[in-house]
Amino acid sequence: MTDNIVIIHHQELDYRTNEAYKTLRTNIQFCGDDIKVISITSCTPNEGKSSISFNLLASFVDIRKKVLLIDADLRKSVFKGRYKVENAEYGLTHYLSGQNKLDDIIYHTNIFNLDMIFCGSYTPNPVELLSHERFTNMINKLREEYDYIIVDTPPIGSVIDSAIVAKSVDGVIMVIESNTISYRFAQYVKEQLEKTNCRILGVVMNKVPMDKNKYNGKYYGKYYGKYYGTYGEKKQK
Repeated sequence: MTDNIVIIHHQELDYRTNEAYKTLRTNIQFCGDDIKVISITSCTPNEGKSSISFNLLASFVDIRKKVLLIDADLRKSVFKGRYKVENAEYGLTHYLSGQNKLDDIIYHTNIFNLDMIFCGSYTPNPVELLSHERFTNMINKLREEYDYIIVDTPPIGSVIDSAIVAKSVDGVIMVIESNTISYRFAQYVKEQLEKTNCRILGVVMNKVPMDKNKYNGKYYGKYYGKYYGTYGEKKQK
């Protein structure tokens, strides 16, 4: 296990957002004790999936769970830059390519019980690395050490990486930005996930405009619900 790293600029959440994450956390727990490894994806970039991945794990820490965040967005990771991490030398690509051992890439953080695996160096073949049995074996080993593992993956509407990761996890959560993603495109993304026979746990509706009365008391800024194909239709011009 590597030395501690300091997570800088970890924002304190306002009351309403914090309650939303508690709701999300509780709903995941009610999915069953066999749901320990969860991947999070979105339809397109910039829908907020990485922030949700981190804050959801922080919510589990609040109830004394030991958690791990795996940055499997090997194409465009944001974690090291967003949290000002400077001393995380090795990451997922180093392990999957056989350059380093698993213990070399797991970093303790200054947040108690929250560990992280960063994406590592740029790789020209992310699909091949994530498809390798080494990734599945890694997940199976880590699930014995942690209460919950969140795997942050690229937007599945852009690349197929998330569908590959979905084969190795217990369930998938989709993040959808309010009033941005059309119903048709959301259905397409859902179908891509279903081809892997993964369990879709639900949807987080993100960036909901709270100044609109129709959302008050319903979404709390970020909302978790089982998927019934009820995505909001993008407004037509």
